[in-house]
Amino acid sequence: MRTIRIHADMPLASGTDITLPAQAGEHVARVLRLDVGAPVVLFAGDDGMEYDAVLSAVGKREVRATIGDGRVLDNESPLSLTLAQGVARGEKMDLIVQKATELGIARIVPLVTERSEVKLDAARAEKRLAHWRAVASSACEQSGRARVPVIEPAVPLAAWLSSLGEGGPMRLALLPEGTKRPGELGLRDAAILAIGPEGGFGERDRAALTGAGFIGLRLGPRILRTETAGLAAIAALQALYGDV
Repeated sequence: MRTIRIHADMPLASGTDITLPAQAGEHVARVLRLDVGAPVVLFAGDDGMEYDAVLSAVGKREVRATIGDGRVLDNESPLSLTLAQGVARGEKMDLIVQKATELGIARIVPLVTERSEVKLDAARAEKRLAHWRAVASSACEQSGRARVPVIEPAVPLAAWLSSLGEGGPMRLALLPEGTKRPGELGLRDAAILAIGPEGGFGERDRAALTGAGFIGLRLGPRILRTETAGLAAIAALQALYGDV
């Protein structure tokens, strides 16, 4: 029997009765058509815990659940990866967020770069951020994760590089002129991976990344699309240094 997992972004505790967030409640009632007594699994997304629960009320305006036993899920990768992704068009970015979440990414930073084709004003940027976070939430429900990756607001590359400061995790950028292969990095517990948008990083971008201490990473002799590049790199790094 399929386990229905629901991300409820709120405090959860055994023995309590909660009202599910509106979007989750609507999905349970109208899409899944669950009724009172149906078992579900709830997770808050920030503490690694999940809880058995039972639907106690299913109505048009709200869906309630009684929370039972909780447990810690130990399925987060020992390699904490941040994906700094040049914002891609439409469904490409959705795919990147979804699959990176399934592969165990810890954080995603959408970047506005020299060759970015997507233009985001303040209102659109806010809507896209909410959408990307919903995509990551759904991917956690499907993949069995109890920690939703942090997705930051879109930021210009230069501003993001300035915010990094000194030290920290190894910095990697997928570049055509990159000389390092994944197996040569000797990663330990964390890394930042920067991926360009459609068309890759421009010359000014590459110079800025190099100046900020990013190592040029190369996956092979073929040119990968932006929606392939980051996912392939994450999979390779997780296989070598994580839990894949």
